[in-house]
Amino acid sequence: MQPATARTAAGARGAAKRPRGRPRKTVDERDDGNRRRALILGAARLFRRQGFDATSTRDIAAAAGMQSGSPFYHFKTKQALLFAVMEEGMRSALERQRQVAAGMAGLDAEAQLRRLVRNHLEVLLGSGSDFYPVMLYEARSILPRQRAVLAALKSEYEGVWDPVLRVLHAHGRLQADVKLARLLIFGALNWSVQWFDRRKEASLDELTQAALGLFIGEAA
Repeated sequence: MQPATARTAAGARGAAKRPRGRPRKTVDERDDGNRRRALILGAARLFRRQGFDATSTRDIAAAAGMQSGSPFYHFKTKQALLFAVMEEGMRSALERQRQVAAGMAGLDAEAQLRRLVRNHLEVLLGSGSDFYPVMLYEARSILPRQRAVLAALKSEYEGVWDPVLRVLHAHGRLQADVKLARLLIFGALNWSVQWFDRRKEASLDELTQAALGLFIGEAA
């Protein structure tokens, strides 16, 4: 058996070697983020296809490959999961738009609007596009304070369009009041989730071209 002084010295050396900061996460802890993400993805698909009221937590758990009670480990209620879906969709759309906007410097206003419209159609109709439509059509099912959070994110998203629309208005390409035009543009684009079918309708590029023709017409 080691003398007490030797054990103390060995313990001090061991303590000195311990890494500082947070302890490493276990495999289960690291997987929590993946499970939460799987729940959000599965819920987004089901909420869009079946509606919030018609989707059970059992349905969501099954879509994520979990047991029926597992969603409540990550979300207190189904309504909390709905808000997570909406917030994820809005923040993802914002990040996509930031990347698009970063590449618009030097383009004229029409080309900038084309980029914004094309990107928004991708958000609405592209792969993994269940989040934003859920936010559009299930807002009645979340709490007022949650709607306020989403409204702030939505305002930031749509605000990027305003300078572009103002330039087009100043040049006579956009005839309507800028604020009303923005509301009408988003209304028209967002409604496409109700009718657009990539297999039957035009491509997103063709849809973008049609939208530009409707909003600002042909250049003089």
